[in-house]
Amino acid sequence: MRTKRTGGLFLVDMVGSYPVFSRECFSDEQREIQEMVEEFAVEKIKPSRDNIEKQDKDLSLQLLREMGELGLLSIDIPEKYDGMELDKTTSAIVVEAVGKGNSGSFSVIFSVQTGIGMFPIIWFGTDEQKKKYLPKLATAEFVSAYALTEPSSGSDATSAKTTAVPNSDGKYYILNGEKQFITNGGWADVFIVFAQVDGTKFSAFIVDKDTPGFEIGPEEHKMGVKGSSTVPLHLTDVRVPAENLLGNVGDGAAIAFNALNIGRFKLGAADLGGCKEVINNCLDYALERRQFGQSIAYFDAIKKKFSDMIIRTYSLDSVIYRTIGMIDEATEELDKNGPEFYRKMGKTMEEFAIETSIVKVYGSESLGMCADTGIQIHGGYGFIEEYPIAQTYRDTRIDRIWEGTNEINRQIITGYFMKKALMGEIPIREKIKGIDDFLASRKKLFKGTSLDWEKELIEAGKFLTLFVFHEALCEYGQDLRHQHHLVEDLADIFIDLYALDSTVGRLLNNDPDDILLSMLKVMVSEASLRLLDKARLGLNAIYHGQLPKEVNGKLRKFQSRMLPKTDVYALKNQIAEYVYRQKKYPF
Repeated sequence: MRTKRTGGLFLVDMVGSYPVFSRECFSDEQREIQEMVEEFAVEKIKPSRDNIEKQDKDLSLQLLREMGELGLLSIDIPEKYDGMELDKTTSAIVVEAVGKGNSGSFSVIFSVQTGIGMFPIIWFGTDEQKKKYLPKLATAEFVSAYALTEPSSGSDATSAKTTAVPNSDGKYYILNGEKQFITNGGWADVFIVFAQVDGTKFSAFIVDKDTPGFEIGPEEHKMGVKGSSTVPLHLTDVRVPAENLLGNVGDGAAIAFNALNIGRFKLGAADLGGCKEVINNCLDYALERRQFGQSIAYFDAIKKKFSDMIIRTYSLDSVIYRTIGMIDEATEELDKNGPEFYRKMGKTMEEFAIETSIVKVYGSESLGMCADTGIQIHGGYGFIEEYPIAQTYRDTRIDRIWEGTNEINRQIITGYFMKKALMGEIPIREKIKGIDDFLASRKKLFKGTSLDWEKELIEAGKFLTLFVFHEALCEYGQDLRHQHHLVEDLADIFIDLYALDSTVGRLLNNDPDDILLSMLKVMVSEASLRLLDKARLGLNAIYHGQLPKEVNGKLRKFQSRMLPKTDVYALKNQIAEYVYRQKKYPF
């Protein structure tokens, strides 16, 4: 099903030119694991939701240990260290399925344990470090935490003020500083702590909680995910053995950002599970709630809301598993027995930094949209804590902040496209040369499938995006990264294109029915209008509102190709009514 890819190629490849991985490609084993985790979530996590929310440490850690007994904490751990060593797709499936428990707090606890709290050791740890920590992390005998953020450094993580000074004989590092917003921090046994060696060499250390001078602060009173532990840390002359250094001195940035790349796609997978649960909860409510003599589900305004949530969730699903499929395929090419395997895996993850950042932004904003829409569907009851949507609404807000704020991730998306364009890593310049020929020709690019119209619009959108991107690079060069309004709008365009491209690719894998085709028509129609709008705004910024005649002419030609002629309202009603008959998210 998969062909070798590298990050960012979706912008220059013709839509549908190669198969993409999707949930329809799951193996029998992966489906069995999904069913097992969903069963655990429904039977164990969901009934405990209210007590978890009260920050019942014993309960949450007992559930975590039970997941450890099932092998669900060790999917990414090598077999040599008592792990299952399965692929990243399976890892994402598990994270998504945990969402069936409808507990944002427990999902956070689980995700830190199996993500950013574990991967620095898996990837950069010595054999001795892995033997000491990974088997106990796999059973939740040890709970992990990731200590990067500080009171004065959040997004600018590498400017951390915490210091690590080697003692005279080099056997210890003395750590001093403060960390802030440390998830799992109040319950953790093992911390990945980042600090500056010699003031400038950003590095990472494994710190045990009982180390003298290592103080765990009081629990933060949070707006959401109240059942998880979040604390500050205070380090005063903390003596960390030199053998607890992760990687080499100065490897901190690579360790931090590679772990965050993993954390981003896992967060997106968790958000996908959350979106599906919101839709299911809202369906139960809307089909039973009656106003003006009928179920509120059958008012057009409510149908629109369900259709919007369903289309967004389906496209998010497509984006997530396409991305993870590419990562799995790329890592399969690496020699697992080679001494540099994990460092090369980190490099491979960086190849897909555009896509993992898209997963993070698109996932967090999709669940945010679904939660907000869910509150509106519930009306006043949505504001009452007795209904699960209230807690979901509070819990999901943090997703747009941690694992790198969405603003930072938008900078990453556009920044990596700049890098790949300027370094010739993907053929962006060659594709740009074809813009004039594309606009001059009225020849159809696609013939013979039910998706031809959608593919034509997406291809036009890609050429339009390349046109705006080229104009921006010509005007600003590498200083484009400082034009934050433009950078964010470009990132939004890239996100829309990747979602469209991934959804079409997923449908091409299969034989889509009429409802899936209707969903795609709505998605493409609305996205094409957004692309035209963003393109106009970006060009107006580049030319300060005075578009040259040639630029304006090209924009009009794009508009003539991209304005949709679809009855979006009717299709949205059909989509909602189809899902009502299923009484659950059906895809």
